[in-house]
Amino acid sequence: MSDQNILKIESPQGVQTILLSAVQRRLRLTELLRHEGLSLNTRCGQKSLCDGCLVQLVSGTLVGHGDAKSVSAAGAPRMVRGCEYRVGDETAAIHLVIPARSLLAYEPQVVSEFRVNVPRAHDPIWQNIVVEREELSAEGGDLAGLGRLIAQRMKLTNLPGPTQLMADQFGELQKAGRLFITVEYRGASWHMTGAYDKVPPTPLGVAIDVGTTTVALLLVNMNDGQVVANTAGFNRQMHLGDDVITRINLCSTDHAMLERLQQAVVRDTIERLITRALAAAGASDNQICAFTVAANTTMLHLLAGVDPTPLGFAPFTAPFLERRLMHASQVHLHLSGPVDQDDPAQPSDSKQNNDGAHEDMPDEQAAASVDPAIHLLPSAAAYIGADLTAGIFSSGLMYDAGPSLLVDVGTNGEIILKVGDKMYGCATAAGPAFEGARLVSGMRAGQGAISRVRIEAEPLAVHIQTIGQVKPTGICGSAYVDFLAQARKAGLLTPTGRLEEHVPADWVAAQENNGKAFRVAYGHGKESILISESDIASLMQAKGAIAAGILTLLRRANVLPEQIKRLYLAGGFGMHIDIANAIDCGLLPGFTPQQVQVVGNTSLAGAYLSLLDSGVMDELSRIAKGIEVIELNLDPEFEMCYIDQLQLP
Repeated sequence: MSDQNILKIESPQGVQTILLSAVQRRLRLTELLRHEGLSLNTRCGQKSLCDGCLVQLVSGTLVGHGDAKSVSAAGAPRMVRGCEYRVGDETAAIHLVIPARSLLAYEPQVVSEFRVNVPRAHDPIWQNIVVEREELSAEGGDLAGLGRLIAQRMKLTNLPGPTQLMADQFGELQKAGRLFITVEYRGASWHMTGAYDKVPPTPLGVAIDVGTTTVALLLVNMNDGQVVANTAGFNRQMHLGDDVITRINLCSTDHAMLERLQQAVVRDTIERLITRALAAAGASDNQICAFTVAANTTMLHLLAGVDPTPLGFAPFTAPFLERRLMHASQVHLHLSGPVDQDDPAQPSDSKQNNDGAHEDMPDEQAAASVDPAIHLLPSAAAYIGADLTAGIFSSGLMYDAGPSLLVDVGTNGEIILKVGDKMYGCATAAGPAFEGARLVSGMRAGQGAISRVRIEAEPLAVHIQTIGQVKPTGICGSAYVDFLAQARKAGLLTPTGRLEEHVPADWVAAQENNGKAFRVAYGHGKESILISESDIASLMQAKGAIAAGILTLLRRANVLPEQIKRLYLAGGFGMHIDIANAIDCGLLPGFTPQQVQVVGNTSLAGAYLSLLDSGVMDELSRIAKGIEVIELNLDPEFEMCYIDQLQLP
């Protein structure tokens, strides 16, 4: 074996050696490593816009992808982006080290918890109603009589005709002494969708929050509203682009990307989360009867397979904003169970046996739904999505006397202000900095991420906490917020985010392209975990955009920060940040900790409530129509406000 053909790789998964082929030498490192089961974090779509795919070149030489410029580890290891280099045809043996934060293998720390500040009725969007034969006979014994009986039971004025599948099932059950009739709320009215002569298995609903970066899912017992399993993970669309603008642009330049992005969120993300949740609950997918989905407007379009291109260009017109009813098969979500032959959108190769039961399903295990309905919750505007309408409802903001704010800090910072009966909403392009993207040692919240930073000024000392209480591998958003506040308070940073000249030299490292950097900790192999001046600039831009959005809405309504009775801080990021540090660094300008209530994942909360109370659907539509959307780019004072917020208090 020639040394020229050897690639040695060290990673958190161990050490492995690859004997390279001619084909492998022409692949980018990101592609070569993915084939070896070591997928790097290509969150910018391999456009060299972030440092998600950084690897350390310990020895050997790499060749630039596309420009043939080489880089060598001459005397000292070098950090390079995996998307920018390949092995090349003539290079000698190469040794790479992959930091944990550059791998997609680490488990995300996604918050599924939420606080619900509103009461709910137990009136699920899917219900199973027991009908005795004697009751039915008194109404004529036919489908019309069944419809009248169900309408009376549910206190409805009328009930539309049943689906064809339900009618066929009913025809096969004329001798049954007791019937189990399934009814579903499908947006504007209830429908009879199934008839069985045996007790169906426990019906399960699925509530989903599809975020730009992460997806959270609850598996819910529709009979009693109990959450039987929850799971969460990264939105696999991030391989193709780490923000909504990138994904919109992909669809606008290549129509094939729409299908790829839909597959990434449905097949590669949601299906896997469902499998994990079902396994945890000891349930099967033929028990799933309904889905509710809250997400930003772009994510809803990509999930539905609708081109989001108009969202990326003025006047930012969404192809749809209203709630949308689809079915699992229409978004290519694979679930077992029979298929409704009456629905032209369904596959046509399902067969039934002489008893009317699906051949793949035992008679005693009737499916909760043949092709579960997926309810996409309503949005208010291109950048005020269903995640916000869900949050307005579940946080209680809608019913708060106010003035009150809902602030959701994520890749996009979305803000809702309620004053009296009026609601104002805006979105700011905060970017992915608070998720660690494009930062020297940044990573998303996961095992080994530094999540807390506390700084003592004299003598200078830095205390950290990591997720999982293990050796640090990088820094996540909550720690960056801590650092901005604590470093400024300790006199380490100027108001513009530069390191003060008096910071001891042993705490400072020089960065080739990022200015000076402050060493927060040492990681594996004494690797420095740094926050650079370039990082600080990105973080200040993100916090400045959110702060300016808040202040712009307040100015529109002639309200001061101290007049806000409650600031509801939403989102997984909000669950983890230190509120005092968020205020001190200027992310929440002019507020006090006493004004802030952390409400968690209000988007998921709204999806959960929509499953269990059919009235919530109509309420969300009303909320969406009642928001006055403020386009910050058209506000003449927003830019100056933003510039003012590019400072540390």
